[in-house]
Amino acid sequence: MAEFAVFLRGVNVGGITIRMAELREALSALPVSGVKTLLASGNAVLSTDLDGATLKDRIEESLRATFGYDAWVIVLARQDVEALVRSCPYPSDDPDVHAYITLSSDPAALDRLVALLDAEGSGGAAEDGVHVRLGPVALAWRCPKGSTLDAPLSKATAKPVFKATTTTRNLRTLQKVEAAFG
Repeated sequence: MAEFAVFLRGVNVGGITIRMAELREALSALPVSGVKTLLASGNAVLSTDLDGATLKDRIEESLRATFGYDAWVIVLARQDVEALVRSCPYPSDDPDVHAYITLSSDPAALDRLVALLDAEGSGGAAEDGVHVRLGPVALAWRCPKGSTLDAPLSKATAKPVFKATTTTRNLRTLQKVEAAFG
């Protein structure tokens, strides 16, 4: 069995409320085992014999049927979560700056996101501390505490074109997801 992390997009914000016990129950009805939910922002770890793409489709179908909303998730294998946490160049414990990782289920969508940021003049590069590509499905970025919603990357991922393919987590959250694998 393979271990996966599941990241829901847009729950417990904007009127879509899913209690983690209900999420755990919905996920447990699928061909998976060891479901653990973390925090209230729609994070889970589980094991399954399904491949990641099939798991993603099955979870989205289940969430749509169970909770009645247009569900989108990012599914990452355990080793991918571990690699993202290790490769993030920003510290998780800076008292003045939040470190984030934007995840994508579609590398082409992440390419479009970077192109949009560059076109708006807010893309930056690793040395600028604006964003760093962490492979085909993730960008690391940071911003001063209290300014997350005003950050260019945050504003860009809020655009409807990225709704189905991206979600963002604080680096500390990804560290907790990594630890939940055990």
